[in-house]
Amino acid sequence: MNVYVMLKQTFDTEEKIVIANGKISEEGVKFVMNPYDEYAVEEAIRIKERFGGRIVVVSVGPQRASEALRTALAMGADEAVLISDDRISQDEYVVSEVLAAYFADKTYDVILGGHFSIDNGAGQVAVRLAELLHLPHVSSVIKLELSAGTAKAERDAEGNVELLEVSLPALFTAQQGLNEPRYPSLPGIMKAKRKPFQQLTLDDLSVTSEALIPKTSLIGLFLPPARQAGQILQGEMPEQAARLVELLRTQSKVI
Repeated sequence: MNVYVMLKQTFDTEEKIVIANGKISEEGVKFVMNPYDEYAVEEAIRIKERFGGRIVVVSVGPQRASEALRTALAMGADEAVLISDDRISQDEYVVSEVLAAYFADKTYDVILGGHFSIDNGAGQVAVRLAELLHLPHVSSVIKLELSAGTAKAERDAEGNVELLEVSLPALFTAQQGLNEPRYPSLPGIMKAKRKPFQQLTLDDLSVTSEALIPKTSLIGLFLPPARQAGQILQGEMPEQAARLVELLRTQSKVI
């Protein structure tokens, strides 16, 4: 079974966000594989363990994204592909068009990705890619069972569970709870250094100039205001209630 996994490299969730010159500063920042993509990689490995086949992990991003791809190789993926080009913006429409061009001549049974990335939380790329490839897709999957030509999936639906059955090939995005990603072992890390790692640019893909025009633009980027110290209201309950209403009206301006 041929399984492809889409990866993105994101900020470590423990990193402090610093904005400089209208952009998030990357100086001294640690980057990791997007946590939701880890579930996708783990699920791909489990599919291979059951059905055999090959796992290819694919990322569209800067050269540093190769670190996340090598982590996936160390976990158990067979091959990695990095599509890196300064002409590719991080707009979800553009990234999905680039991925669609990459998959145009590929044979696959399953494409996996994370439910969304923790840096912008858009959750658009996988859904857009499924539409471009004319594939059935199920998002936010918490359980996946494959059989001959079909897949049964359970998806998280804001506290409820939806059961769906789709034909293969299909695309799925992984939600927390789908599995518990394994840690790369030392032998896995050593083997990863010898696994195929392909690097592509737009010159290697058939992408139209129109497909590279972003559909969104960043107007501004700023941190939320610093939290002010809390206040303890004094006096009897009626006095406290009156003071609270006054503060909500004059300071918070919520009433």
